[in-house]
Amino acid sequence: MSLTGFRVNPAPAVAPTSIISALENVVVPHLSDNLARSVGIVGLTRYNRTRKLIGTAFTVKCRPGDNLMIYKALTMLQPGHVLVVDGAGNAENALVGELIKLQAQASGCVGFVIDGAIRDVASFDDFPCYARSVVHRGPYKDGPGELNVPVSVGGQIVSPGDIVVGDEDGVVCFPQSDAGELMVLAAKHNEKEQAIQAEIATGRRDQVWIKKILEAKGLVA
Repeated sequence: MSLTGFRVNPAPAVAPTSIISALENVVVPHLSDNLARSVGIVGLTRYNRTRKLIGTAFTVKCRPGDNLMIYKALTMLQPGHVLVVDGAGNAENALVGELIKLQAQASGCVGFVIDGAIRDVASFDDFPCYARSVVHRGPYKDGPGELNVPVSVGGQIVSPGDIVVGDEDGVVCFPQSDAGELMVLAAKHNEKEQAIQAEIATGRRDQVWIKKILEAKGLVA
């Protein structure tokens, strides 16, 4: 269907397993710091207590409080997809709950990022889920909405096919084409932080990593 307001674009190809596996040991802050510290999804709460989120964005744009197009997405999800929903941050009606979670999980979906409300929150303990809020009231099913178009989620533009990574510190996303360079930068960032941790462990009061920052601003006597 191509009618504006009900556009359904094909599901994006999932990211290669090699990229997904390589991101398992990369923490979100190291990715975020190398995305200029100015991009990334903010304002959502993590509702799962276990498991990291790593996958490929399958995007949904919903009318606030209406999940008709999420139902359509359930028929198209492929293993490795992350359901990324622009619900305009609406907190009045939940867009997903346990039944949608179970069906998406059965299709191989690896997690949800919802700029809107969820319900049946206990069912998300072991399934990666980030959302704006929780509410008991269910959604409407009238539309309009669109699938696999660029969406705005927590201040971030997410395009279908972007890589999504989430842990206890939050969620970032980026184009698949940026993954290689970003992982190299994140690895260097990790090495730098390990060196700082080693310096802290010496117990010296005069820490080089602190001194460098202060010197750059003229704050060292």
